[in-house]
Amino acid sequence: MDIRILAPTGALGAGFDTAALDRGVAAGPHVIACDAGSTDSGPAALGSGTPKLSAQAVTRDLRLLLKARDTLQVPLIIGSCGTSGRDDGVDWVAGLARTVAAENNLHFKLGLIYSDQPAERLQHLYDEGRIQPLANAPVIERKLFERSHTVAMMGVEPIQELLRNGYDVILAGRASDTALFAALPHLNGADPGLTWHMAKTIECGAACAIPPDANGLLVTLRDDHFDVTTLADGSRLTPRSVAAHTLYENADPFHIAEPSGTLDTTHATYEAVDERTVRVRGSRYIEADGYTNKLEGAELVGYQTVIVGGVRDKVVIERLPGLLPMAKKYFDAKILDVFDGRVDPDTIDINYRLYGTGTVLAGTEPTPLQPQELGVLITVTAPDQGTAHAISTFVAHASSHLPIPEYDGLVSTLAYPYSPPEMDRGPLYRFTLNHVATGVTPTELFRTTTEEV
Repeated sequence: MDIRILAPTGALGAGFDTAALDRGVAAGPHVIACDAGSTDSGPAALGSGTPKLSAQAVTRDLRLLLKARDTLQVPLIIGSCGTSGRDDGVDWVAGLARTVAAENNLHFKLGLIYSDQPAERLQHLYDEGRIQPLANAPVIERKLFERSHTVAMMGVEPIQELLRNGYDVILAGRASDTALFAALPHLNGADPGLTWHMAKTIECGAACAIPPDANGLLVTLRDDHFDVTTLADGSRLTPRSVAAHTLYENADPFHIAEPSGTLDTTHATYEAVDERTVRVRGSRYIEADGYTNKLEGAELVGYQTVIVGGVRDKVVIERLPGLLPMAKKYFDAKILDVFDGRVDPDTIDINYRLYGTGTVLAGTEPTPLQPQELGVLITVTAPDQGTAHAISTFVAHASSHLPIPEYDGLVSTLAYPYSPPEMDRGPLYRFTLNHVATGVTPTELFRTTTEEV
């Protein structure tokens, strides 16, 4: 067995070198696959339906991949369309594909797989006890599904249905990144352990290369091993860089969960074939007792205005942590006064993040820091944008003149790089689910449509 899989980039729209793509195409892959989404950048894409990457960037990559597919006459599989894998994300990428096809005289059989989950279906699963939490999942209640936009993450099976029926271009909703690359090899009887490990290795394109970049990888999958090769000039792979990718988005580098089971890389070996290629052996796949689909949800929690400031005064820097709780009490009273009691201060969140004193580690900095200057990020979150902005104006004003006991008279405490300093960020979303649907068949949570383009 000799199956070649081309992963041209880690994310559709991230860009890649055409020379690197050409090398991959010249190798004669049996399938081209790439991811188009992630939860890495937070819940906004899922909550709002707005893709992270621009239509221009996605169209550029899509054009090159559709042309490559047409040259090779092999399937092109793209998953988690529109960043979140929402139904409208699939439709958005499909619309771009139709435009590219019309402009370049391309023809193909197009299959679309949708992964949005109706609230009624989720409530039914919830009532039957078939929505189970993953580690550190939030506690949920039935009404959550009415206000949360939820998608299910598919495995290989919905994609394989379209491959069996000869579809050339498959645009999927939310999908396991690895499923995109594993679908065709599984259909051809490849070893499941090697197949899932191969898919994990190339899910992010050349992220496991040195240096990591947005270009692609080519895998040759055989009976007892797979070879992974980097395609870009100046790029190389090492056994360590390839092995390290099993840690990406995983707390356990040896056991990686999929909808149908677990990839076990405990006994995998990594061998350098040359500077650009690494050979992997020894992975195995453990089938699960039951099939599960991960659920991801996001909901609107308010609207936000942000203020960016900075301070270099040593006395102010030392005093700020003690002054901010006092400022909160002042702002609560100010809100009641300005809005004549119509706005409840408990519905407003005013947050200060002091960059330079350990904000990224959120209070767990191992050694005390002595910053010479601070960056201050203030966020004001309210039920509507107008209220957030109105409150931010007096928050910005007061924050620039906080009372410093060591100084007499009016003191400038924060400096703002912009005028006005208040910047409306728009709607704010949060993730609502880290759960799985249990007792499901591999395709029941998804629906498919097809067309000729």
